[in-house]
Amino acid sequence: MNVLVPLAEGFEEIEAMTVVDVLRRAGIKVTTSGLPGTIVEGSRNVKVLADTKLDDIVEKDYDAVVLVGGSPGYTNLSKSGKIMKIIGEYHRDGKLVAAICGAPTCLAEAGILSNVKATVYPGLEKYIPKPRNVRVIAEGNVITSQGPGTSMEFALKLVEYLVGKETMRNVRDQLVFK
Repeated sequence: MNVLVPLAEGFEEIEAMTVVDVLRRAGIKVTTSGLPGTIVEGSRNVKVLADTKLDDIVEKDYDAVVLVGGSPGYTNLSKSGKIMKIIGEYHRDGKLVAAICGAPTCLAEAGILSNVKATVYPGLEKYIPKPRNVRVIAEGNVITSQGPGTSMEFALKLVEYLVGKETMRNVRDQLVFK
């Protein structure tokens, strides 16, 4: 199982690090890809060294894409033609497409939320077609979540989807998350 986590300038650090850490604890291979380069600065000025540049990834090598929010991170993701192409292709191919915080707006912009219930950072509901006021929602091959405070629940839902409930429970218990 290979998951792509693109990091655009202005990404939300809590969301990115929680997703990467929890997925790796579950034995899932995660590749962070920087947009535009390998050193990416988050919304709270934390600089992260991504595994690779977005331009260097091969889309077919991944089973899922997880977009994190942060401002202006999610708007920078939506400006990337490559990201928007990946979102559309993965959704069409039945691969997992997940987004948290402001990033579900990227999914809406790519046209994949038309018939999907989703959640988004409070105040951005008008940018998605069927918003729901829940912390995490999974519908088909789309998982969305509200923001930094829902990062752990979001990451555990990703684990459950990708490798099953038993692994999710084991990771949850190791993290002492209730």
